[in-house]
Amino acid sequence: MIDALIAGKVFGQPRTMTSKAGKPLATAKVRAAAGESEALFVNVIAFDADTVATLLALSDGDSVALAGSLSPKVWTDREGNSRPAVDLVAHKLLTAYHVTRKRNAVQKPVGQRQPPDFDDELSDI
Repeated sequence: MIDALIAGKVFGQPRTMTSKAGKPLATAKVRAAAGESEALFVNVIAFDADTVATLLALSDGDSVALAGSLSPKVWTDREGNSRPAVDLVAHKLLTAYHVTRKRNAVQKPVGQRQPPDFDDELSDI
């Protein structure tokens, strides 16, 4: 496996499922740029509760950056051409919402700054 950071846009709606152990998980597809005019679809799965909750709050077309373990694969299309595929087990993700929140926290005067508490905000997404 490869430790990776992938940035792109959510393709379709993320889905929730239940693992064999009975814990919730989320799956999604992310369209990431793979060159000037090419795109690569990344199959994403998340098991961490915070990551699952945030991923499920996203919609088709939302920008996202994901960190996790990457597994490259190859599949064959109907015409017999080999195509790249990538699976990512997401450990953390960052959305435009998180970036704006951090930026606003840094822009406050030093005496008024408070560390961001993302756990409370996940329920608001």
